[in-house]
Amino acid sequence: MDNKDINYNALFVGDKAENGANYINELSRLLQSHMGWRKNYIPGDMPAISDEDKRSPEYQETMQRQHDVLTEVDRRLREGSVPWMSAGRYWGQMLSDTLTPAMLAYSQAMLWNANNVTLECSMATSKMEAEVGDEIADLLGYKEGWGHLTHDGSIANLEAMWYMRQFKSMPLAFKEVVPDKVKGLNEWELLNMSVEKVLDILKTLTPEQIDAVKNHSSRSGKNIQKLGKLIVPYTKHYSWLKALDITGVGLDQMVQIPVKSDFRQNVDILKKKVKELASKHIPILGVVAVVGTTEEGQVDEVNRIVKFRDEMEKQGVYFYLHVDAAYGGYARALFRDENNNFVEYDQLEDMFKKHHVFNTDVHIDKEVYEAYKAIKDAESVTIDPHKMGYVQYCAGSIAIKYESMRNVISYFAPYVFEKKTAEAPDMLGSYILAGSKGGATAAGVWAAHQTVPLNITGYGRLIGSSIETAQRFRKFLKTLKFNVKGKTVEAYPLDNPDFNMVDWVLKVDGETDLEKTNKLNEKMFDLASFYDSRVYSNLFLTSHTIFKKDTYGDSPVPFIERMGFTKDDWEKVGSVTLLRAAIMTPFLHQTKTFEFYTKGIAKAMEEKLNEIL
Repeated sequence: MDNKDINYNALFVGDKAENGANYINELSRLLQSHMGWRKNYIPGDMPAISDEDKRSPEYQETMQRQHDVLTEVDRRLREGSVPWMSAGRYWGQMLSDTLTPAMLAYSQAMLWNANNVTLECSMATSKMEAEVGDEIADLLGYKEGWGHLTHDGSIANLEAMWYMRQFKSMPLAFKEVVPDKVKGLNEWELLNMSVEKVLDILKTLTPEQIDAVKNHSSRSGKNIQKLGKLIVPYTKHYSWLKALDITGVGLDQMVQIPVKSDFRQNVDILKKKVKELASKHIPILGVVAVVGTTEEGQVDEVNRIVKFRDEMEKQGVYFYLHVDAAYGGYARALFRDENNNFVEYDQLEDMFKKHHVFNTDVHIDKEVYEAYKAIKDAESVTIDPHKMGYVQYCAGSIAIKYESMRNVISYFAPYVFEKKTAEAPDMLGSYILAGSKGGATAAGVWAAHQTVPLNITGYGRLIGSSIETAQRFRKFLKTLKFNVKGKTVEAYPLDNPDFNMVDWVLKVDGETDLEKTNKLNEKMFDLASFYDSRVYSNLFLTSHTIFKKDTYGDSPVPFIERMGFTKDDWEKVGSVTLLRAAIMTPFLHQTKTFEFYTKGIAKAMEEKLNEIL
């Protein structure tokens, strides 16, 4: 192992609390530090809580009440939580053991109660968030970019929608306020002005003119219906519906692009749709590509979309590109060397070997590599630390290609209600959707990034292990065959995932009824979840998803045909139910551990099938 490589086993509490003592010791040390800070502030001041207060019956009763409430909280959490920390029993939602430095820093920072939108009480954590934003922008390949933390990916997507709407409407506002700047351009040309050209014009305006332009933009409520269509894949996150609603663009402006049989957005259909809209002089408000779909773990071909946009821009048609990499964004670290350089595809294998990323033969598609490489050409990106950043909830984020883009959505100049110093970070409240926001989140993400570098030595190795486990788990599923009460049951996984999501269907050999197979997998999910099981003693936990014809079209047909069903079955039933695992566990990298748990999973599946059949 390279001496710069992190050993991520040291950075989690562990499913059996193997590092629990270290966690308790570090937390105790941090708590003692904070208590000392309180005690040492003006030592001569009179204590507000006296010894006499502490001896009073009411005080003692209140302390006991607090104790009882916290005991009840503990009871409810123990009874009402899934054992997501398990090394290999939990194969479900996007939950995993989270990084110790992130949790410790979060716990410590909560005591300081910082609000990162008010600099005067958050100088430490606001600076941390500024550094985190720069790190995320750098991870995504933005050289002039900027980023900040959000509550989650949905808020980040909403903010991206805000950017799209504002940038699309600014040229129309130019024509109203500073017509000389867009002299000779007709409305169609104005509605196809690039982000870069908008920013160039803004550079030539006075602060007063910029304010006037923004007041005449879509912010005023005018021209929103002229801004065109938002194009998303069928694998979009549901937050885009909310974003269209909240920003006033409207759900009617959404155009959905089908996915191919590999569940990536069909870029050929996207191209046809853009050209069709352009021929009718209907503008494109924006296009969304997904890197790490939440149901299939797929990566859209961002590189092809970028190339197509460049071609269309030469023809006078421009669209804003947003990459929703809430789930998959951190995996860009897998392609960055120890100096944070994005390496060439033919150098990946040597880099992986040098840093001991994989224990088995793991294949990273060239298409996936090219998609990650092209993220730097998008205008904005959603990326969630609380997913593949292995940071506890809630911690989303958004990054933009150019820091100056934020001036298009900003409301108040920082100097209006905050003093500015050379050491102080920017006053976030001017540039983001949120009002008050906890500094503890920034401290948690900052500590994670400082401990686990955003390159192959840190997150690259950590995320690489999850991708390897996913590929191994899929191969394991392909070998599964159960003999249950005279029936043979086989597992049919989806084709190789781009990321670390694995979906599969259990099917009785010879079964010709797709609806019955769906019910079998629905019941398996019930027995492997909260619905019909004692979760804490359950030997196998998973989640599930349903591919429906009205959202997936015919893309699942090759998969169900591989199971022995027909397209007619698909037309008749219109859906297929799959078991689904977001394989984030960092603990199955070693073959010995992987084999121990997969044998246990197979046995648990067989027991559940015996109960179902």
